[in-house]
Amino acid sequence: MGRVVEVNQEAPQHAALDDAANVLRAGGVLVMPTDSVYGIGCAATAGNPAHQKIFHIKRRDRAQTLPWLIADPKDLVAYSRNVPPWMERLARELWPGALTLVVQASDAVPQEYRAANGTIALRVPDSNLVRKLVREVGPLATTSANTHGEAAATSGSGVERRIVRAADLTLDAGPAPLAVASTIVGSEDALPRVYREGAIPSCRILQICSAEALNKEVP
Repeated sequence: MGRVVEVNQEAPQHAALDDAANVLRAGGVLVMPTDSVYGIGCAATAGNPAHQKIFHIKRRDRAQTLPWLIADPKDLVAYSRNVPPWMERLARELWPGALTLVVQASDAVPQEYRAANGTIALRVPDSNLVRKLVREVGPLATTSANTHGEAAATSGSGVERRIVRAADLTLDAGPAPLAVASTIVGSEDALPRVYREGAIPSCRILQICSAEALNKEVP
């Protein structure tokens, strides 16, 4: 059975951070809280066997790729290319936060983590715990910690017991602050497209994008 460790998401204990980082470095699977919902993830390194294991645990089609959690807004530059200005503005204004951006992956993203169209979904969560972990081990390939098609877990106690047993370590920080999945935004024909409305409403996304377009028109 996988281990469960209680942790403070805003001020994570050093012992819990070290434990989780060691699990990730060893190719393990981690269940963790975020600001939105609980996730299940692994270190996003090439050839990591935990990557495939997550699909098995979640019972999810391997054709669907896993989003990455990254540490800081500036990391958008490292893992993406050809990012439109309006998307850069979204990152500046809404990261850290419950916004996932679908971008063209840079060469720093291993092929196995890219979608068929060459994209990768990136998010900087508003979680000191997760951001500290990412700074320790690098980006985390994650998905919500639930059986595919079921409701996302919004607390440690809400994670399915079979998922806790299958993971190498579960970090339990109690209820997730938002308890709503992130909003997913991508680009089609260089224009913003909201693929999933979550914690951040579509109107807020479009407001920020419109402001960026207006700024460009000012001589």
